[in-house]
Amino acid sequence: MADWLSGKVIEKIQWNERLFSLRIQCDLENFESGQFVRVALDIDGERVARPYSLVNTLDDQYLEIYFNIVPEGPLTPKLAQLDDNDEIFVTDKANGFLTVAEIPDCRNLWMMATGTGVGPFLSILKSKKVWQRFEKVVLGYSVRDLSELSYQAQITAIEKQHEVQFSFVPFVTREKVEGAMNQRITASIEDGSLEQRSGIAIDENSHIMMCGNSAMISGAAECLEKRGLRKHRRREPGHITTEKYH
Repeated sequence: MADWLSGKVIEKIQWNERLFSLRIQCDLENFESGQFVRVALDIDGERVARPYSLVNTLDDQYLEIYFNIVPEGPLTPKLAQLDDNDEIFVTDKANGFLTVAEIPDCRNLWMMATGTGVGPFLSILKSKKVWQRFEKVVLGYSVRDLSELSYQAQITAIEKQHEVQFSFVPFVTREKVEGAMNQRITASIEDGSLEQRSGIAIDENSHIMMCGNSAMISGAAECLEKRGLRKHRRREPGHITTEKYH
């Protein structure tokens, strides 16, 4: 069982009325980009914890989580109220298999995220390993409206640094935004528009990582399985790796 580390908030970023990021000073010794930790607060005499993927890389001098407020939830409204220097607890070990190290040999990497599910992919994209392994990396990032399309400055910096290898495809489903696809990720796989936009095919030379809403993950997986792609397991290498938040 993991032990708890005591950390403190060093920065809070509010993206809109319900989306926040917290940067935390904490002595977590090691993790792989794409992994998650459990974060907790002591509330009414009970330590309340939830898993959150890390947005930062191991080179950063802080931990960062990205979350949305669940109004009826016991933890997220409290997290959103934290200020600088407030205490927060983090498990001393990170977990999860949504990492580059777990991906079998292939040519192209697709990352498909909804909402806060983009967090682990930002960590991966800011690391070196992903650019050393794949010819092309595509990030499909789906939100409901433009106010939810967070981390645009970081994504733009990644685009500039890796303009040949990287393709960013934003999806905004509830309003029309210039440069964004106005449909769901699943529909863009079905009609081929995601591949057309990215300039490469989703095929047996691809690995697809998905994180976020369960409906997107199950729907996209079904579309991909119709093409003969299958879920990745260590004993049986495949093409699809997922992390669900709901």
